[in-house]
Amino acid sequence: MTAREIHRHRPLHFLLLITISLSATLIGVMSETEAGTFDYGEALSKSLLYFEAQRSGRLPYNQRVTWRDHSGLTDGLEQGVDLVGGYHDAGDHVKFGLPMAFTVTMLSWSVIEYGDSLASTGELSHALEAIKWGTDYFIKAHTSPNVLWAEVGDGDTDHYCWQRPEDMTTSRRAFKIDENNPGSDLAGETAAAMAAASIVFRTTNPHYSHLLLHHAQQLFEFGDKYRGKYDESLRVVKSYYASVSGYMDELLWGATWLYRATDNDHYMSYVVDMAHQLGGLSWAMSEFSWDVKFAGVQLLASMLIKEDKHKQHSKVLQQYKSKADHYLCSILNKNTNGTNVQRTPAGLLYVRQWNNMQYVSTASFLLTVYSDHLRKSNSDLKCHQGTVTPDEMLVFAKSQIDYILGSNPMKTSYLVGYGPKYPLRVHHRGASIASYKDYKGFIGCTQGYDYWYGRSEPNPSVLVGALVGGPDHLDDFVDRRGNYVQTEACTYNTAPLVGVFARLIELEEQKLEEEDVPLVATYRK
Repeated sequence: MTAREIHRHRPLHFLLLITISLSATLIGVMSETEAGTFDYGEALSKSLLYFEAQRSGRLPYNQRVTWRDHSGLTDGLEQGVDLVGGYHDAGDHVKFGLPMAFTVTMLSWSVIEYGDSLASTGELSHALEAIKWGTDYFIKAHTSPNVLWAEVGDGDTDHYCWQRPEDMTTSRRAFKIDENNPGSDLAGETAAAMAAASIVFRTTNPHYSHLLLHHAQQLFEFGDKYRGKYDESLRVVKSYYASVSGYMDELLWGATWLYRATDNDHYMSYVVDMAHQLGGLSWAMSEFSWDVKFAGVQLLASMLIKEDKHKQHSKVLQQYKSKADHYLCSILNKNTNGTNVQRTPAGLLYVRQWNNMQYVSTASFLLTVYSDHLRKSNSDLKCHQGTVTPDEMLVFAKSQIDYILGSNPMKTSYLVGYGPKYPLRVHHRGASIASYKDYKGFIGCTQGYDYWYGRSEPNPSVLVGALVGGPDHLDDFVDRRGNYVQTEACTYNTAPLVGVFARLIELEEQKLEEEDVPLVATYRK
């Protein structure tokens, strides 16, 4: 499906170009004339299509990704629970609760910050549908106050098969956390997702918003009272989504979002009083991800400093701010003592080899949100190696997005379906096999590997809007289906992009408005 092309490139005025070029030079990124310009409206539209391709369950009448069909219709049946719905996390068919919840949190945060921009492009309804597809599932999965179904499917058996989700013959056993098998990290993240989503639906669907908040509060209480790592209770997740950072960050994260959703001082007191004990003030981070939430907590907490009602908490909030600044400065290459995030020769943030783009998208999102906060408060970011203005922060975030969309040595868009060149052999079972719409015959477990997995031809279906793992530390990328380190995409890669694309659309609109102001000198490409 072709997305609407709303925002086309228009010539920039000379003065605006100088501002962008100077900001880019200050933080070591390409200027817009070097990088080219991109249609962020199209990128936004396509990114939201991706979530429809990842749906599990009975697909709705308005499903736009038509090469997909119903799947997982008996999920939970073996355990006597209805667990139909939710999302596949990546290129397989397991429904992992932790990354799914983080995906929904980031989608919700995108709408909270940039809902007006999403509405102006006509994409708000699609963003709300993407969030609700996840939260509807979480409501089902939270069957009682202290029980949350954490996973459907088994990663080991799932990975032995290369099948379309419509043909699944692998185990759909479901796994849960409860009082005897705690999972504070999973409960905390799911609470954060449902609390954030409750803010999103507060006006348009108040009853649903209240229901989400009720579940969020119960889940947070459960996670806080019965503490433990979910991967210690459920060893089945250890090889796939192990909670390396533990559960402390998710408890602070969940409390932070519950405070934003309720304005209840109980949750604010938790974020402040538990800051030391749960590591909120001791961990200086250089990544923000489905596993590690400290940077997100620190950034949200630091945004509360200037509110009068939080004056009594100013000391702790300032400490949170110090850690948030450390994260942002490490992203901007402005820290000392070797704590900056590595970059590729072409300037892409590089955290680790496997699925590096997830860290690029989350970093771009946090930079974008915090730059807006600093702009509104008329402040700058102060780092060990200099001060960075909000405009410079946004320019760097934009440089990372432009790299994703094709301004890179490979001249490849890593957002599938966007631009003239993008990965054609994404590591994705459903997209790499003839679609159920075109071939309704059964394709077995080994048949998929024998005939479809090793093919050199492009995938039969384009996984539009998927952000793949991306290039290596030298900006090199190999478009091969078996190269899952680089060619597999995940829902939590694309989710933060929704907010950043929306903000960049606002930026483009501001430029167009400035074009209407007559200037003596005008630069045209």
